[in-house]
Amino acid sequence: TSILVWCTVLPVFFEQAAKNVFLEEKLQVLQQQNEDLKEQIDKNLAVSRQLSEENANLQVNVEKESNEKKRLSRTNEELLWRLQTGELSPRMSPSSSPIHQPPSGQGSPARPHSYHQ
Repeated sequence: TSILVWCTVLPVFFEQAAKNVFLEEKLQVLQQQNEDLKEQIDKNLAVSRQLSEENANLQVNVEKESNEKKRLSRTNEELLWRLQTGELSPRMSPSSSPIHQPPSGQGSPARPHSYHQ
């Protein structure tokens, strides 16, 4: 009877051993895939952080450019208003106004020399 038990148990044992080997190999494959996926997640997080930082910098630049555009628009509106009200004559553009002229010195056409005799 013990031979009969061994004859029925032994094939089940070998079948179970083969399944265990297969499952251990499958486990190793899945663990490696898991490690690979963790590395991909880490890389994606790093890229995501970098893109978020770049996006924040771009938003700051857009805000600065928007503010500069608004400032220039207000300046243009003010100059147009001054032209229309006669406060700024067309012949005296902002770049030729006394404020924007270099200081008068010798030979300056803005201030003729007087020669003492």
